[in-house]
Amino acid sequence: MTWIRALAAAGLSVLLPGAGHVFIRDWVRGLAFGGIFLASLAIFLPPTDQIMAADSVTGMIGVVTTETDTISQFVVSFIVLFAAIDATFRSMGFPPGSTNGADQDGPSCPECGKPLDEDLTFCHWCTTRLEPAEPEEEEPTNT
Repeated sequence: MTWIRALAAAGLSVLLPGAGHVFIRDWVRGLAFGGIFLASLAIFLPPTDQIMAADSVTGMIGVVTTETDTISQFVVSFIVLFAAIDATFRSMGFPPGSTNGADQDGPSCPECGKPLDEDLTFCHWCTTRLEPAEPEEEEPTNT
């Protein structure tokens, strides 16, 4: 089920960078990628009055492709690709710099490694069903 989630996050990030991160509940990265993408569009695309002067959507796309140089197209494409790759890896449980919850005090999800509430029977991050913890039995001591 994790790979389906990763594909969904990647697909959403291709459509709109940051949307895949929002899908996996990584709010700060989602806002960061969305902001970087929108800022790059504002910087590298031609002015909106040139785009809106076209008579159809096809004409608008033609204006954007002819008025945007190769470097600008590369930068925007790189941001989209990087956001999709980052969302994919993060949804698969490979966040950079993470120790998969080893430095936290409470229980963690065996699937995604994020912190859990002890009262839940499922992970609220990745919806993995959790087995109830069995209390450890003490061995009788011979005295």
